[in-house]
Amino acid sequence: MSDAFKDVSTVPTLTLEPFQAEEEKKPAVQPEEPKLDDTILTEEERRMVDAFAQQIDLTNSSMILQYGAGTQKKMADFSESALENVKSKDLGEVGTLLTNVVTELKSFDEEESKGFLGIFKKASNKVESMKAKYSKAEENVNQIVKALDNHQVQLLKDVAILDKMYDLNLTYFKELSMYILAGKKKLEEVRSTQFAELMSKAQVSGLPEDAQAAKDLDSMCNRFEKKLHDLELTRMISIQTAPQIRLVQNNDTQMVEKIQSTIVNTIPLWKSQMLLALGVEHSSQAAAAQRQVTDMTNELLKKNAETLKMSTIETAKESERGIADLETLKATNESLISTLDEVMNIQREGREKRREAEVELRNMENELKAKLLEIRG
Repeated sequence: MSDAFKDVSTVPTLTLEPFQAEEEKKPAVQPEEPKLDDTILTEEERRMVDAFAQQIDLTNSSMILQYGAGTQKKMADFSESALENVKSKDLGEVGTLLTNVVTELKSFDEEESKGFLGIFKKASNKVESMKAKYSKAEENVNQIVKALDNHQVQLLKDVAILDKMYDLNLTYFKELSMYILAGKKKLEEVRSTQFAELMSKAQVSGLPEDAQAAKDLDSMCNRFEKKLHDLELTRMISIQTAPQIRLVQNNDTQMVEKIQSTIVNTIPLWKSQMLLALGVEHSSQAAAAQRQVTDMTNELLKKNAETLKMSTIETAKESERGIADLETLKATNESLISTLDEVMNIQREGREKRREAEVELRNMENELKAKLLEIRG
């Protein structure tokens, strides 16, 4: 997973070079929206947008088709890699290992119904039995801890990778924003200058070729406007990806913390408790001292039980976090569906308006021809 992002630049780049894609996406119709805020850009990036806008040629059909496609492809590959990272992560195994630790410690405690010190009142061979059980439990726990250590190292690597993924997503977000800003600047400039000049020329000359030239430029502007809207949809995916990355990263971090707590707190406490129990057995205390030791051990057992309880509860809480993540994904999915519905409505309205415009253009052409015939007569 780390190799997928190791050599990827996090500096925004803009290009008008054709992008070789397996298949082309149909541009979506651009809805009426507030002007895109450029405050997310630095001064240098704003100057880059202004300079890039001057290079855009709306009369170049190939350029319009490829505009921003490189960043869209990088965003698609990035989303696939991010999804693969989530799919390959098995936090359930870590939860199982943590549960196994608790099971090992509880199973040892339950070997004697009267607790650790209750064994001291029986035959001396019970001490050897207790040591043997402790050694077996310790071996099992150590194996589990070794596996947890490996998971902890991997999770820490994943957290670092997710930071890189977040930075890359921010870069793609900026690139898309810069493409959109540059495109809108150029679109506004062309419509207010070239298109306006062609319309004025067509109205003055009355020639069909002049009217056609104005119509061609208007069509190119509309195509480019749809392309910009397509980029805005990709930009929205980038916006939604950022909190999703942080959610996955937060889950990894919390699991690392839980592993650390188990290794540095729970298990050492259990071992020290066992050493204390064995040490007390080897002493020759009077009955009063024996009761004090029993009270002390019982207190340790209670504290250890509370620690295990808290560990179990926290682990259960962490495992339930997946429900909240699913709700987030559900809300995101509903939002995307709503967006696509709106886009479809806008496309339908756009088609109706274009049909109306075509009818109007035919009427205008017929009127122009009739007027020309009158002049010739």
